[in-house]
Amino acid sequence: MPRRYDEQRFDMAHLRATAEKLKNWGRWGDDDEKGTLNFVGPEEIKAAAGLVKRGKAFSLGLNFDNNGPQKGLWGKRFNPIHTMLATGTDAIAGVQDEGGIRYADDMVSLPLQCGTQWDALGHIFYDDKMWNGYDAKLVDVNGAQKNGIEKVKDQMIGRGVLLDVARHVGVDSLDEGDAITNEDLDATAAAQGVEIKRGDFVIVRTGMMEQRLAAGDWGGYAGGDAPGLAFETAEWIFEKEIAAICCDTWGCEVRPNETDDAQQPWHWVVIPMIGITMGEIFNLKELADDCDEDKVYEFLFFAPPLPITQAVGSPINPQAIK
Repeated sequence: MPRRYDEQRFDMAHLRATAEKLKNWGRWGDDDEKGTLNFVGPEEIKAAAGLVKRGKAFSLGLNFDNNGPQKGLWGKRFNPIHTMLATGTDAIAGVQDEGGIRYADDMVSLPLQCGTQWDALGHIFYDDKMWNGYDAKLVDVNGAQKNGIEKVKDQMIGRGVLLDVARHVGVDSLDEGDAITNEDLDATAAAQGVEIKRGDFVIVRTGMMEQRLAAGDWGGYAGGDAPGLAFETAEWIFEKEIAAICCDTWGCEVRPNETDDAQQPWHWVVIPMIGITMGEIFNLKELADDCDEDKVYEFLFFAPPLPITQAVGSPINPQAIK
């Protein structure tokens, strides 16, 4: 069973030692902006395509609307605002007839990380540096001059693996503050009969998303306490050489954090030092139920970001195809 967040506290010295131990800067060259997505090449993609046996697709994304999880707990993020620019009412009223065509048109305003999304490698800084040692000042009012999400617009495809930790430990949802350890990840994989391989897109289910959707109340889902990955899993991610890590919570790591010395300490290490792209706010119920039924926990995973130039995140609609 995952341990509680307060059962293995650490200080800033441990955070910094871990960051230096797991630093991948320069591993793929001094000009790299893709990080661990470099683990996925043509052979990995071809192998992943071979996992499609039934032709069944599962969307892992939330709908983008004003019913989303953003309730003002985290920075300046808000739920999407959908605005109609032209409507059927306009058409029927005849105001469009001069143009010779009747139509509807619309727009949306949203923070790029308000729903199901990728964190780009320019999202988190370690002191005054970001992934691969680039200066944090390269992310300015114009956006990310390095490590923008558009640099990986053709990279988010490969073998996906669901680690259904909640189901493995026999609960509908882990509790806030439950820290998923390396042992939990390995035990879940073993129980499911699935091997984590280099270049995998690993998706961890806590059940929190489903619990909040069933309750009809997000509460502090976005920005508050949550079950999630223990700080020690940074080493698991590094050693397994996975391509990306995703979760059904707002920040992947356990909250409250396991240290008082830093906010989101796991983020400090995995994004800017290891170079891993992170997926958050995934909706996993349908996929998890199907995996439990057929006992197949691997699939073709496809989740391209919107190629928003110099953005540090992107909304997505991830697909798992079995």
